[in-house]
Amino acid sequence: MTDTPAEIARIVREKLMSRSGEERLAMGAQMFESAREMVLASLPRDLSEVERRRQLFKRIYGKEIEFL
Repeated sequence: MTDTPAEIARIVREKLMSRSGEERLAMGAQMFESAREMVLASLPRDLSEVERRRQLFKRIYGKEIEFL
């Protein structure tokens, strides 16, 4: 489902694709880092570092880390 008019979506896509691959990669990395920071900020502050990392992984990737 999208609530964005097709013409606006086309304009946004054109602007995005007019950037270099390097710029688009940097944008993606920045967006991921922002999402990561938001998830970390939502976690309880009293978690150990290992548990914070586990919870971060689970929220981003949707599953537990499996150890062999």
